[in-house]
Amino acid sequence: MTYTFARIGAATGMEVRDVYVKNRRLWVRLHEKGGKQVELPCHHTLEAYLDDFMDAAELKETPRAPLFETIRRGTEQFSGTPLPQANAYAVIQRRAIAAGIDTAVCNHTFRATGIMTYLKNGGTLEKAASIANHSSTRTTQLYDRRSDDLSLDEIERILI
Repeated sequence: MTYTFARIGAATGMEVRDVYVKNRRLWVRLHEKGGKQVELPCHHTLEAYLDDFMDAAELKETPRAPLFETIRRGTEQFSGTPLPQANAYAVIQRRAIAAGIDTAVCNHTFRATGIMTYLKNGGTLEKAASIANHSSTRTTQLYDRRSDDLSLDEIERILI
């Protein structure tokens, strides 16, 4: 979600065939809200993550299978059922706690982090809106927190 600015519904709704090679590069196909389909090339880090994940899960031979599935209770086998958003949220909460992250984290955190990081690294608002599948740059501006960056040095200028 971070590298594609995908909404949680688009991520959990992906099938294995929505990860494909085009021009020797891995791409993802996201089915976003409103029936919109977005196709994006993968960041090299996402490409490595997806390759490793699909190899470990032995998914490459099942193109119609959900990319992210639930696991059958009491087993370590995939159920063939797409991972519901609520379950994705629970997974994120468990992983955040395990990683020692104290900040509140949710499904949307990854989309917001991706957009913010892109903008901080010189990306344009227009391109961010296109990647995020926003119909207006005004929506994308809600994610723009670059002006919120205050350093301790600035605060220390307050001399009393």
